[in-house]
Amino acid sequence: MNYPRLLYALPALACAGLLGFGYYLQYFEGQDPCPLCLVQRGFYYLIIFIFTLAAIHAPKRGGQIAYCATALVAALGGFGVAVRHVWLQHLPADQVPACGPDLFFMMENFPLRRLFEKLFMGSGQCAEVTWRFLGLSIAEWSLAWFAALTLYAAWLAARRR
Repeated sequence: MNYPRLLYALPALACAGLLGFGYYLQYFEGQDPCPLCLVQRGFYYLIIFIFTLAAIHAPKRGGQIAYCATALVAALGGFGVAVRHVWLQHLPADQVPACGPDLFFMMENFPLRRLFEKLFMGSGQCAEVTWRFLGLSIAEWSLAWFAALTLYAAWLAARRR
C-alpha cells in the first residue's frame, strides 16, 4: 500500500472502529445513544468520509492541506460536542436538565434554530453515565479521540511528503 494513502486511511479506520464499538454497545449492551452521542457519530462519519476520499485521491500538497483542514474542522466540531457532553455529565445532580425528546423527534418537529437550542442545552439522558472503561465514560473517550484526531489532522496538514 502507498504510504501517504495509509496515513489518510488510518484515521478513517480508527473512526470506523469507534463507530463499530458504539453500535456494539447500543445493540448488544443496551446503551442507547443520547442526542449528543448521535451528533458525535455524525462527526465520526464525516471524518471517515473526508479521510477515505483523501486516501483514494492521494493528493499533492494543496489537496493534502484542503483535506486535512476539512478533517480538522470536523474533528473540532466533534470535540466541541464532546466537551459539552462531558460537561453535562459532571454537573451536580440538581443542575442536570430534564430528559427531553430524542434527536429524530426534534429533527422532524422543530425548526433548525430550536433544534440546535434543545440539542446543546442537553438532557438528562446525556448526563447519565452507565458505562466506563479505565475510569472514563463514553463521552470522555470520545473527547479524547476527537482531540487525537484534531492533532493528527493538524500534523498531517503540516508534514511534507
